[in-house]
Amino acid sequence: MSERPAVEIQKLCKSFSGIEVLRDIDLTVNRGEVVSVLGSSGSGKSTMLRCINWLEEPDSGAIRIAGERIGFNEAKKRKMTNREMAAIRARAGMVFQSFNLWPHLSVVENVMISPVQVKGVPKAQAREEALRLLEKVGLLEKAAVYPFTLSGGQKQRVAIARALAMSPEVILFDEPTSALDPERVGEVLQVMRDLSAEGYTMIVVTHEMDFARAVSDQVVFLEKGLIIEKAPPEKFFGNPDSERVRKFLERMD
Repeated sequence: MSERPAVEIQKLCKSFSGIEVLRDIDLTVNRGEVVSVLGSSGSGKSTMLRCINWLEEPDSGAIRIAGERIGFNEAKKRKMTNREMAAIRARAGMVFQSFNLWPHLSVVENVMISPVQVKGVPKAQAREEALRLLEKVGLLEKAAVYPFTLSGGQKQRVAIARALAMSPEVILFDEPTSALDPERVGEVLQVMRDLSAEGYTMIVVTHEMDFARAVSDQVVFLEKGLIIEKAPPEKFFGNPDSERVRKFLERMD
């Protein structure tokens, strides 16, 4: 039997105050793939990410992470309990635009807190792994400092290490460079490129066209809550089927 995809989205719909934000989204992300999600502001990109790990509860449709449906226990035919939700949500790491680090915890404590509290990993083991991950993102020397002392790029690299600490099936990046000064964007994108080269599964909402072209296995374009183009990067950027995508790419040049 073939290995289940890292993420499967089927007929996903979501509305806010009667306004449809996502409509019949279907997307499969295989293990080790990088999928870049593009589109104009308000197209539903971030909402789709937030539905994958249930930060937003979909109105309808199904989302599976490594074959297990999130939000609904199919074996018991009921909604998941909070404990069940925490366990499956941990399999989809999230990297936010605004870092979301705990200001009262040191850098290493920020990285180790979730494995300790959610998975019950012993503190000494969690700390050792956190230090390894901080070295991976080039911040081992910052382990003992607090987030307020870091640049935006450094904070985002800590946030990436924090997501990796849970050994997720997929890492969700919600415009991870949008809040950064231009000179800090490159250091975050390099870490993401390294993760791609190591085979991490990633879904990336981004406006970084060069990154999407170079690293993606699939590029997805959302418009008014619909996927209107889904293609490998060479097709998406070189000869898209949609006129809307062609106009979008012209504006981004």
